[in-house]
Amino acid sequence: MKTRITELFGIEYPIIQGGMAWVADYHLAAAVSEAGGLGLIGAASAPEDVIRQQIREAKKLTDKPFGVNVMLMSPYADEVAKVVVEEGVKVVTTGAGNPGKYLKMWQDAGIRVVPVVASVALARMMEKAGVDAVVAEGTESGGHIGSATTMTLVPQVVDAVSIPVIAAGGIGDGRGMAAAFMLGAEAVQMGTRFCVAEECITHQNYKDKILKAKDIDSEVTGRSHGHPIRCLRNAMTREYLKLEKEGAPFEEMEKLTLGSLRNAVIDGDVKHGTVMAGQIAGMIKKQQTCKEIIDEVMGQAEKLLHR
Repeated sequence: MKTRITELFGIEYPIIQGGMAWVADYHLAAAVSEAGGLGLIGAASAPEDVIRQQIREAKKLTDKPFGVNVMLMSPYADEVAKVVVEEGVKVVTTGAGNPGKYLKMWQDAGIRVVPVVASVALARMMEKAGVDAVVAEGTESGGHIGSATTMTLVPQVVDAVSIPVIAAGGIGDGRGMAAAFMLGAEAVQMGTRFCVAEECITHQNYKDKILKAKDIDSEVTGRSHGHPIRCLRNAMTREYLKLEKEGAPFEEMEKLTLGSLRNAVIDGDVKHGTVMAGQIAGMIKKQQTCKEIIDEVMGQAEKLLHR
């Protein structure tokens, strides 16, 4: 399945793995790239030396293209932006801001730049700035979210820009991929499905929480202060939502979540940690290798699209 995205990134299949904080390390990124997709290392708030090491470790595991997701709000964003150039990374996706200040440096180095957007206005702004593609991410996705659904956001972004659009949010199988292509996307980005991959470093408790999730187990915290985050229901989300309802100060709610993503991903505390996952979690029922995931998604999508 060839699209402008597969040509742009030099990959076999139009499947991109989400650059999830604490989850998307070099093991996962390399495995996804080896399987024919585009793996991403999630830089999150890690310092430059950690990201440099992650990139070098990924190169030991694959000679295929992979990328780095740069979180623009990170205190180390300036340094990480330079590291991806120095280490010869092929693709950069960005979140939480405007990558404009780094664009010339990245483009001069031949890096493909792909911001994640949650609105038509931001997609247009990014195209005008000269990026190579955008990820239109719907509110169904895990982690930090916008308000528009994937079903409504993707076609509007496709209509608004001429650069390729990657659909994200609520996509976890070939049916979702086929639907995204019908909406005009030229690739999909999946996060939650890859959280349960064999090569993913997430704690088994985290994987089991996703595998056992039902359709109604997704919660959104932080709507009251404008920083909504989608995760799976647990003791932490119940307490957080209770405090929100009572109008508690942001600082009090923030205490509940400091370090909570790491606690869930690395230590396996799925009761009081933050288990970021999309609404697609209720559909994910098995743990597989990255190759098995990609082969299954591609096989199902191609069958549906050829009907």
